[in-house]
Parts: sequence; structure tokens; C-alpha cells
Amino acid sequence: MALTTLVKISNVTNLSDARYCAGMGVDMLGFSMDAESADYVDPKKFEEIKSWVAGVQIVGETTSTDPEVIEHLLETYQPDLLQVDESALLPYLGSLGKPLILRVDLSQLTLDHLDSFLQTGATGAEYVLLESNGPLHLDDDLKRALQRLAGRYPVLLGTGVSAVNVHDLLAQLPVRGIALSGGDEEHPGNKEFGELMDILEAIEEE
Repeated sequence: MALTTLVKISNVTNLSDARYCAGMGVDMLGFSMDAESADYVDPKKFEEIKSWVAGVQIVGETTSTDPEVIEHLLETYQPDLLQVDESALLPYLGSLGKPLILRVDLSQLTLDHLDSFLQTGATGAEYVLLESNGPLHLDDDLKRALQRLAGRYPVLLGTGVSAVNVHDLLAQLPVRGIALSGGDEEHPGNKEFGELMDILEAIEEE
């Protein structure tokens, strides 16, 4: 199975998502390492899920801004890549030997702030993941800003993507790939994949 663009699945919490997405050919599976997160996956469950999947890169996700905490998480989880929310940490974290993903919450940025980020932002990051914790409309002004950002950094678009518009967005924006989110199981082994499945099926190579 192969997809037409690079895909990261964020906030994976269960084996059903992990196995389905790996089988569909996604490139990266992300797991929250933050104990206070609603999507937290403890180290034991993380190892169990990881042992069932192959051919994907594992991303350890954290919102922590404490370098010592992040180093401890890296030692505990041993992911292939590390995702953080704070660009100021990138120079230091770059010395730890893991490729880095910088997550940016677009709902917290004006277009002026986004342009400032273009000038300063994500040097040292393997990818810049653009998500939104609030409502976001991908209007023409924002698309132009994203085009400038994607022209400078390897961007993963993690907001505003649907099965209906995914091909248009990939045609309009020079992004490196897209990011989608996992979801909860009703109970172990019982899962409705919904829009996640629709988007992945839409970008399957023919």
C-alpha cells in the first residue's frame, strides 16, 4: 500500500489506529509522552503498540519546555523523531541526535506573526507541523502565507484537511505532507475510522 504524499498520524492512542495506519502506508505515527495529556500513552502501552507495527517512524510528542524533562522522555520512549512546540528549544535539542518536528498552532498566530516566524522560526527542524487548536478557515491570505512558509520549510499540514479537499490543498500548497489525528476506541479492537479512513483512501496511489 502506498500514499501519494507523506502522512503523519498524531495522537495515536490505540493499536487499532496504529495497525490500520501502518497498513495503509503512513510514514509516521505520533504518541503523546505527556502524562497530563488526554492522549497520553504510557511507556508500557507504547512498547506494546510499537511491537505490532513495522515500516513506520515513531514520533514522541511533547509540549514540555523543560529540556531535562524532554531528555528523560527520550530516554524512556526512544522514539525515532521528537516533536516539540517551542522553537527556542531546537538548537539545544538538535544536539540529542533525534530528528525534530516543530508543532505550530496556527490558531494562536496572526498572519504578521506567521511572517515573522518565516524570518526566524524553525531552523533545525526536520518538519514544521501546522495544526490548529481552534477554528481555522484556510482563506486566500492564509494560503499565501502557508505557501511562503512551505517554500522555506518542510511543512506538514495538520489542519483544514478533508477527503473532499485534500487533493486541492496538495495541489495549491507546496507542503511536504499532511498530518491527521488518531482517535479513541470504543473498546479494545473496536474502532470506527471515519474521516481518517476517508482521507487515507482518497490519497492512495492507484
